[in-house]
Amino acid sequence: MQIAPLAPQEFTRPIAVITGGWSQERDRSLLSGRTVADALTGMGIKSTVLDLDGSREDLLGGLVGAELAFLAIAGRGAEDGRLQGLLETLGIPFTGSGVLASAVGMHKQHAKQVVAAAGVRVLEGVLLGAGASPERETACITSALGLPVIVKSVAEGGSIGVELAVSSEALTDAVKASGGLLMAERFVAGRSVSVGVLEGRQGGLHVLPVLEALTPDRIYSYAAKRGATACAYQCPAQLEASVLDDLLYQAGAAHQALGCWAYSRHDFIVDDAGQAWWLEVNTLPGLSRNGNLARMAEADGLTYEQLILHILRGARVDRRAQA
Repeated sequence: MQIAPLAPQEFTRPIAVITGGWSQERDRSLLSGRTVADALTGMGIKSTVLDLDGSREDLLGGLVGAELAFLAIAGRGAEDGRLQGLLETLGIPFTGSGVLASAVGMHKQHAKQVVAAAGVRVLEGVLLGAGASPERETACITSALGLPVIVKSVAEGGSIGVELAVSSEALTDAVKASGGLLMAERFVAGRSVSVGVLEGRQGGLHVLPVLEALTPDRIYSYAAKRGATACAYQCPAQLEASVLDDLLYQAGAAHQALGCWAYSRHDFIVDDAGQAWWLEVNTLPGLSRNGNLARMAEADGLTYEQLILHILRGARVDRRAQA
């Protein structure tokens, strides 16, 4: 993908880098925010860093005079459409996807239904009903999916709360320990891969090389992503050409079906038969220099600064016209 060089006076006013927030992904967001701000400074673009966890007055005051908002943030309140809705109401352009794509993408079960309707391959899942007893939930899940299953939060990113339940007892314990809305998904042993999608201003898609996360237990958990357990990355992933082609196609199809804008990252599991299954979308993936999206961009010949510039330029679109 060709990224045009930064033009003189392309961005004349400061960029508001919104980061932090109050979700469980706050630490990842702060890292992304610092890294993005440093990259902007290195390119000669003025920026100011705003922590969404601060007061409303600080946020609104920091947005005054900003050319646009760069969303270097993830999790609830930021990646679920609420922040995007605020910025749309204020008339401030922002990076990443709009309100609808963000809200649907953050809800894993709803997102699966949308991409499945577009022909993307997904695993069977069950949304746990609010108020039912853990024992009843366990019986419903095992009846529909069997065991083992993956239990995860419906609306958290970063693999927060992901657990493998291999027995009814373990599944009941996971349900009891949950503090929020859960879903269960048929467990498939396989290889964890991610695929990044970049979208040009004219709507053309460019899919980045596939990245594989190599973990000892073959589960790309929260601990693996945070370095608490051993995890290595390989990009491009060493997979059969037909599997790679299928992954690229499915990632692009999911991006379009969800209405994502400018960029997104899609997580898959590739089973031992070479079948790829779509798991979830990250509409605001982490943007550290060692993050998955940056690794994929580098494998595609893009520098980190080129990636950030592409995302920044993507803010110059009126998503309301696409509704």
